[in-house]
Amino acid sequence: MEKLLDTNTDNTLLTVQRAILGAVIFPHGAQKLLGWFGGHGFDGTMKFFTDVVGLPAPLAALVIVAESLGALALIAGLGTRLAALGISAVMVGAVLTTHAKVGFFMNWFGSQAGEGFEYHLLALALSVPLLVAGGGRYALDTWIKSWLGRPASSSRELLGAR
Repeated sequence: MEKLLDTNTDNTLLTVQRAILGAVIFPHGAQKLLGWFGGHGFDGTMKFFTDVVGLPAPLAALVIVAESLGALALIAGLGTRLAALGISAVMVGAVLTTHAKVGFFMNWFGSQAGEGFEYHLLALALSVPLLVAGGGRYALDTWIKSWLGRPASSSRELLGAR
């Protein structure tokens, strides 16, 4: 029973978590920023966000930056908490402005009026712990903090655990 309940308290798993989240979010950001993967690029996305979704232009630009540059920052572990905050905000915003009215499920069979919000919940499940605990042992954040002469705090210390 003890083996079943044992938990890994090493934060290296955060490295995998942020790398996967960044790798999944980046193609969406590349669609919006660069027009890759069938996207509309920066101008087309800005027009859609401002004219159709009704977002203010500065907020629309932040969404594009969070999903593109923020995803790359997550992969590198650079500014992990800020990048995770951006991704979290984008996911919550997407649910509130577009996906909640469709329901939970993705539109796998083309029978819904749009996509549900299950993807967004999974992205939040990855981004919120990164926001709280940071990027893990192999993040550039950890290296920079060490280089500046400050010992890197463990996520347990950040959460107040002894």
